[in-house]
Amino acid sequence: MRNQFNRQLEQLNTALITMGAMCEEAISSAAKALLENDVQLQKKTLVLRSDIKQSERSIEALCMKLLLQQQPVAGDLRTISSALRIISDMERIGDQASDIAERAPFINQGGGTGRVRIADMARAVIKMVTDSIDSFVHKDLELAESVVAYDDVVDGIFSSIKNELIALMNSDIQNSEVCIDLIITAKYFERIGDHAASIAEWVEFSLTGKHSDII
Repeated sequence: MRNQFNRQLEQLNTALITMGAMCEEAISSAAKALLENDVQLQKKTLVLRSDIKQSERSIEALCMKLLLQQQPVAGDLRTISSALRIISDMERIGDQASDIAERAPFINQGGGTGRVRIADMARAVIKMVTDSIDSFVHKDLELAESVVAYDDVVDGIFSSIKNELIALMNSDIQNSEVCIDLIITAKYFERIGDHAASIAEWVEFSLTGKHSDII
């Protein structure tokens, strides 16, 4: 029975890695669609969002199977319950990558993407997503803690972008609309970072039993 349970846990890890890779690809595609005005990448991001949602449903079904058939306790129960929380965050990451891609054509009409550090922010949040999933699969508490701390870096980039764009709006009122779109887009990236940090916090819970949202 335990051997079967371990195989199913390994299946869960593999599914989470696959879903995480889709999230990374969705963020990257959305960023490139924005920076390179690539319509095909915009469409690809929307397809990936659908794939991510399907992956969420499949992993949720696997988790419920583990809970109902194997009746896990203690650490195994925390692992499975954390996985359910993690896939919810990853599904939201897919949604926000899609939001970025959908906004890309309007931003590119204004030619404003070269003015701010959008590419830096995209790389930073992809790193967070990658590390957060790796920390779950490898049960790496130190890596999870580093992801939570790195969210401050992403917040700092967002604040810098926002301040730069506000200054641009004040000096060039004609481009205020594209600046507002860029601020909203940067906020989407910042929210992706928040979801990656949330994933890492659930990894911490799976390993320690402690989470700020649970008393």
